[in-house]
Amino acid sequence: MIELVRNVRLWFAPQEIRREGGTPDYRFSLANERTFLAWLRTALALIGGGFAVDQFLPDLRWAWRVGLALALLGAGVLCSLRAVNHWVRCERAMRRGEDLPVSRFPALLSIAVAVVALAMVFVVLAGWAG
Repeated sequence: MIELVRNVRLWFAPQEIRREGGTPDYRFSLANERTFLAWLRTALALIGGGFAVDQFLPDLRWAWRVGLALALLGAGVLCSLRAVNHWVRCERAMRRGEDLPVSRFPALLSIAVAVVALAMVFVVLAGWAG
């Protein structure tokens, strides 16, 4: 928990990361940044999908529409927060010469998106209207 609090503090003070270890090859830092941006694009797509479900499926039963929209919006929020936390963790590990951190988050996000997609397939095939 203490490590998480430290990482959150570093989200807003990235210059503090420079005080740890040595400077890695800039190509690794740039690759870490590109990965961060890819996670943010994924988060934006999930958030956009959540709004699209809510706005463009008005005939869908309210509970289905809100449930699917909130699932996508929640996944987008978690993805964006995970992006910055992973960026900080990787940057710190590279500076320290440690192995890059591993995470279960990509698997969990994939499962969540698959569940929402299966629910959407069910809704489309069943043709449930409100």
